[in-house]
Amino acid sequence: MSVLNHSTVQPPMPAAPSDRVSRVDPVTLEIVRNALKAVAQRITRRMIRSANSFIVKEMEDCSASILDAQGQLLAEEAGPPIQLNTVGVCLKTILEHYLPPESWKPGDVVITNDPYAGGESLAATHTNDYLAFHPLFFKGRLVAFSGLMVHQFDIGGMNMGTRGWGTEIYQEGLRIPPLRIVEAGQLDTKVMAIILTNTRTREMLENDLISQISSVQVAAGDVLELFEKYGEDTMTACFEEMIDYSERRTREAIAAIPDGVYAHEEPLLDDGAEGGPYRLALTLTKTGSEMVLDFTGTDPHVRGPINSPLATTLAAVYYAIRCVTDASIPATEGCKRPIRVIAPPGTLVNARSPAACYQRMIVCHSIVDLVMGALAQAVPQQVMADSCGCLYNYTICTHPATGRRTVFGEVVPGGIGATAHEDGIEVVACHVTNCHIPPTEAIENEAPVLYLRRELRTDSGGAGRFRGGVGQVLSYRVLGDDAGLQHTSQKSVSLPQGVAGGRPGDGGRWVINEGLPGERVLEYAIGDIEPLATGDTVTHYTPGGGGYGDPLSRDPERVLRDVLEGKVSREQARHVYGVEIDAERLTIGTLAGQRLRATVKTG
Repeated sequence: MSVLNHSTVQPPMPAAPSDRVSRVDPVTLEIVRNALKAVAQRITRRMIRSANSFIVKEMEDCSASILDAQGQLLAEEAGPPIQLNTVGVCLKTILEHYLPPESWKPGDVVITNDPYAGGESLAATHTNDYLAFHPLFFKGRLVAFSGLMVHQFDIGGMNMGTRGWGTEIYQEGLRIPPLRIVEAGQLDTKVMAIILTNTRTREMLENDLISQISSVQVAAGDVLELFEKYGEDTMTACFEEMIDYSERRTREAIAAIPDGVYAHEEPLLDDGAEGGPYRLALTLTKTGSEMVLDFTGTDPHVRGPINSPLATTLAAVYYAIRCVTDASIPATEGCKRPIRVIAPPGTLVNARSPAACYQRMIVCHSIVDLVMGALAQAVPQQVMADSCGCLYNYTICTHPATGRRTVFGEVVPGGIGATAHEDGIEVVACHVTNCHIPPTEAIENEAPVLYLRRELRTDSGGAGRFRGGVGQVLSYRVLGDDAGLQHTSQKSVSLPQGVAGGRPGDGGRWVINEGLPGERVLEYAIGDIEPLATGDTVTHYTPGGGGYGDPLSRDPERVLRDVLEGKVSREQARHVYGVEIDAERLTIGTLAGQRLRATVKTG
């Protein structure tokens, strides 16, 4: 990375020569590529199977990568994209500012969770995400790294799990600069003691951190088996060809997009919470096989935890561009080379210390919609409509049986936007989150909570030729003491927009004690910890995704199926889609439907 015109950028790389002769045969190359991907997958599987926190063992909030000796991505597990695309960024910061390649020794494991390591914000995504790196040596030479990012449950901070509306990084838990927690195979018990002294869940963190360290260590054997089989020269040639191939394919996909300058804006905290709304601005310039994404005009970072480190801004950009290029392109460093990002320091997309950044996903989800909105002007058939955005639903309380403070909840799923080819996905932690929904039984087994309701939210998906994914209605009763709700939701006022005539999805809302005495609707979709009493209920209506295309062009049989599955009401089918559903037979009235669509079309 370099600094030009007072904006942090990623400089463009020279185009990969299309006529270069590969130094390795394609069969060997494909075997090595898939083997490295399998190694990354095994790293995360080991972590998930051995974890104690539900965030990892149930939600699978961890991501692994295999990187070359310079920190370039070679292969990764299909985990949360916001993590995947930052593992290599963080390693490069460590290699440049802390531990150059020649200082690593066999058996080392280096960890960090500091978003501001190296003086900028090109390291950890937020303090709960610990990164661990293990060097891989072959015949005394550093040849690669295994890396693993894990969301650790509680690392101290103002509130458990660093929840709530913090205003500076110092409130977000203990920060560990890049350092060796294992040196030449020996665990540094002093460093471990410091970490474990600063958590409310000592046993859990100790187990999960040891599991993380072990997972990257075990991967060394998997990678070195490949070096023993094929030799260092062939493996090095494979690394280079894998990266070059991804770059060539990415450049071909970008070259097919019309040249031009495309601008778009997205609001944040759109209901006025914490002084909002704030603005994200993007000017996307596409020339030949390269893109420049310029965030100049974005608002300065705020006194709140939504600010995005540059590392996560890059991750969101890389993810969005991957969505509109070609999913078959292998995920390597080459996918990033044709992309340059201009992000003014001290803004919402390039936070500077001491800005809080725990809820940086608020910005990152909006960056995806921002990029899609810009590219919709060039290639509407390749983008998707807006999605539900970032949704968190966590409650902190004291367990009546153990007397311990605990956190339960989930990264809440909503609806994802539709595309030119298919409906949006229902009830999913979308885009750069991509975490699993934890089983209700698992949460109830570990925490004082009783789930009352989880169902599809009818009519929440934006209407269109292809309908936006629907959100959900989630309701639970708090059984613990001294409880507080940490609530985060987006798209409450500025709804998830549709594309090419598609309608917006519906927004979300929070209700405490719905249908009971003392019912109250929370004023803001995002806020500080909301006090709760034992026995209170929390109900969250999550947003749906935007639609794609004219709703009146939707296949009536699809509308019927939506009604039968509870995704669309008969009223919306009639008034928006122009499809009459017979209430008794639950069939489509064909002739009446044709006349109805004509009536709806003319208003």
